[in-house]
Amino acid sequence: MFLSHEGHKVPQVTFRLFTEASECELSTADLFDHKTVVVFSVLGAFTCPYSPIQLLGYNEYAQAFRDNGVDDILCVSVNDPFSLAAWAQEEGADQVRFIPDVNGDFTRALGMMVDLSDLGMGHRSWRYSMLVKDGLIEKMFVEKDGFEAMPVVSNAETMLDYLNPEAKQLEQTAVLMQVWRTMLSA
Repeated sequence: MFLSHEGHKVPQVTFRLFTEASECELSTADLFDHKTVVVFSVLGAFTCPYSPIQLLGYNEYAQAFRDNGVDDILCVSVNDPFSLAAWAQEEGADQVRFIPDVNGDFTRALGMMVDLSDLGMGHRSWRYSMLVKDGLIEKMFVEKDGFEAMPVVSNAETMLDYLNPEAKQLEQTAVLMQVWRTMLSA
């Protein structure tokens, strides 16, 4: 069972990102200090069917999150930056910022690393979401079934309901239809 990190600072790590022009590094402080950030983790880029559902839910609700005080939405995955960038483009997820945890340092420090070597996937992240305010983890939602089932608590709707139970939410079927349309057009 995974431990809750609510009330603790996010792990202090440095992420390496690549842009078309150059390579850059972002520290945990760069991503979380003086901000309210929603973070969610997926098993990996292109891992269907549940990762796109989780991702596109956050993308669809991005404005609602901003309306409720969220500065940034991060998708953290134990992936290389090139795979994440290709996946973001394929899914049309332009409202979410993709953070590659290439070596799994952040994921491991949170205690969310899972060994899927027997499935040919190496080490990956358990599916979770969290609300981070000024570097402090306020709330974590960790999936009981990790990655093998539809996101039940790490989805955008659960996080938005935590932030503001009165916030207008799309019907789950509307989000699923958007995911389905995206998958069919790929």
